[in-house]
Amino acid sequence: MKKRWKYLILFIAVSQILFVLGLTVLPPVAQALPGEMRVRIAKVPLGATLLDIGTTPLPTALPIPKNAVAQTQIIIPTIAPATIEPTATAVSPQPTQETKPNKTHEPAVTAIVTPLPTNTPTPVPLPKQTRIEGMTIMPQGFNNCGPANLTINLNFYGDPTTQSQAAAFLKPNREDRNVSPWQMVDYVNEQTSLRAFFGSGGDIQLLKQLIAAGYPVVIEKGYELLREGWLGHYLTMFGYDDDTGEMVSMDTNLGPWDGSGRFDSYEDIEKYWSQFNYNFFVVYPPEKEQEVYTILGSNMLDPGAMWQQAAQKAQMTIEANPENAFAWFNLGTSLTRLGELSGEAEFYENGAAAFDQAFILGLPPRILWYEYRPYIAYMKMGRYQEMLDLADAILTTQGGQNVEETYLYKGHALAFLGDGAGAVTAYKQALVRNENFYPAQWALDSITGG
Repeated sequence: MKKRWKYLILFIAVSQILFVLGLTVLPPVAQALPGEMRVRIAKVPLGATLLDIGTTPLPTALPIPKNAVAQTQIIIPTIAPATIEPTATAVSPQPTQETKPNKTHEPAVTAIVTPLPTNTPTPVPLPKQTRIEGMTIMPQGFNNCGPANLTINLNFYGDPTTQSQAAAFLKPNREDRNVSPWQMVDYVNEQTSLRAFFGSGGDIQLLKQLIAAGYPVVIEKGYELLREGWLGHYLTMFGYDDDTGEMVSMDTNLGPWDGSGRFDSYEDIEKYWSQFNYNFFVVYPPEKEQEVYTILGSNMLDPGAMWQQAAQKAQMTIEANPENAFAWFNLGTSLTRLGELSGEAEFYENGAAAFDQAFILGLPPRILWYEYRPYIAYMKMGRYQEMLDLADAILTTQGGQNVEETYLYKGHALAFLGDGAGAVTAYKQALVRNENFYPAQWALDSITGG
């Protein structure tokens, strides 16, 4: 009997030692696992619990920039209309001494609301319900909603591109957490015989007009999952029903897989679409371009008018709910875009002020996996350390370490702070994540003379 007790005590002691060793070894092992493998393990009983021991938790909020000033209202300056062919916006300004921003500017807070142009397209009577037939849904690969939705649309028009082919170019790193709309629009316009247009500040009515004319539309939206929390996602919209007040979409993550479509209320689509500034892109045959342009209207085709309209839309949301952090973020994005178009400092100044308020109110940390204009606004205001702080906050987690844009803007901040070697390292890290991410290659070449 005594012998049995000795063995039992020995077994318990050994078990405790192994448990302690396991807790010591598990964190680095878990952190080294690719995200896709961790997702699969999490579905196994106790898998999620074990992984949580060794995973750096996602921050509950992004750091508030040190020089952030609380805002109540923001200026929306005017921008002169321009006749510009609609093309994808691909590259942000690179850090050069010639474009070094004035560090002394303080964000303005006076409200000046500029009336929008009124040359909107004449409304066309729409059917109360419609649905585009002949589309085929496909389940997405890991973090592959962008290439999957793009492929659905390419295939609809007869282009044989597969999801794996699109992903191989758009995100050669399977762990890449995001493919931006401009990247997919560029892919269509440069790698296929079809055409694509990206817009922001859209609305339900525009979706219905395009769908009624036979054009599916991909929207970028917020997405809340029980375990993962808030994420960005793409949906292909291909139907609507005014009687039930629902949009019909293809959800490459949740299905259904029989092609019947996912039904969401107009209100739910509006809520989550608004979290991405009502971004959308539409693929179409080149011979249908004029028809698509007519539906989009001149305000959407003129980049200046489009971003001013999006800014005005965000401001109206803020007036209705000043605590809406996404609306402040959208306002900052639109004003920064206007700054990129015009080169005028007041757009960046007010864009940075709007971003300040968004960060003060609190945003899901993953927002900077998908949207990057805060880096540009702060860069133009000389707030390089704050750029660096935001980038480093994103890079603390395994998911954030697979967002190539973060390394790009970290490199810009380091370049302005005088750390050329650090900037080169950051740009190279961006290219390790995505060798086709040419903004990082251009930035690297500008420093190394490549």
